[in-house]
Amino acid sequence: MFEYDVVVIGGGAAGLSAALVLTRARRLVAVVDAGEPRNAPAGQMHGFIGRDGTPPRDLLDAARQEVLGYGGRIVGDRATQVHRRPDGGGLVVELASHEPIGARRILVSTGLRDDVPDVPGVRERWGRDLLHCPYCHGYEVRDQPLGVLGGTPGAVEHALLLRQWSPDVVLFPHTDQVTAEERERLVSRAIGVVDGPVARLVVSDDRLAGVQLASGYVVPRAAVFVRPRMLPSTDLLERLGCALDDQGWPVIDANGRTSMPEVWVAGNAGNPRAQVITAAGEGSAAAIAINADLVAEDSARALHEFRSGLPA
Repeated sequence: MFEYDVVVIGGGAAGLSAALVLTRARRLVAVVDAGEPRNAPAGQMHGFIGRDGTPPRDLLDAARQEVLGYGGRIVGDRATQVHRRPDGGGLVVELASHEPIGARRILVSTGLRDDVPDVPGVRERWGRDLLHCPYCHGYEVRDQPLGVLGGTPGAVEHALLLRQWSPDVVLFPHTDQVTAEERERLVSRAIGVVDGPVARLVVSDDRLAGVQLASGYVVPRAAVFVRPRMLPSTDLLERLGCALDDQGWPVIDANGRTSMPEVWVAGNAGNPRAQVITAAGEGSAAAIAINADLVAEDSARALHEFRSGLPA
């Protein structure tokens, strides 16, 4: 079994940022990555200083090479389980296709899952012209006819936010009911409301053309935004016994440490609002905290051996 100081589970911005810091700190690090980044469908990422407009895959490829250059290992596999060693000497990460690997510390950066309305076209256009984050994609569709698809919490607030980027915004409540107060707020910002269930997104020449209602009526739109339900990917953490809050998210401290001292979390695995640059920063912060924790453990062991007359 390979033995590491830290095993990072999830090779997105958070995980690779952490791995870079830890390998530069001369720790033995493995990154287990199933190759399913949340932003894979997006052609570009935005808001990352110095990297604005970079394809997400290019950023991850460059980060992997940096981690490898400092002696880290990238394992293309899925972590299926994490458990303590029977002797209490660390953790074991079980993998789907490789031998288990051991670790003194674990960083979970597996991101989250987006639950979007079950409307034909939504999944197919996801990350292209069916979008979720105005801060990530709003500028690229500025001043165009935009829509906001309801059916998930926060659609009204999403429409109000999106109005910052375009004067032509329409909310499609879909299966939601818009209250009189909400409707008044929308109208005051010149945001249209088209009631009725949405049947599908209309696509022409591989571009979004509009939103079709169940009645058959089509409202032309150049892009549609949706605020997905963000579901935590906490299966590994839950099976380990890490504490979760009432929404199912891991309970962590400011640096990402969970209720299980050897296990840490960074990025969307613990913070649903983290953008790529935020996730990278959280990964770096968690890595520094993990290394400090390992230094404390190494120092305590060395002191014990010194006092016992054993070789350090």
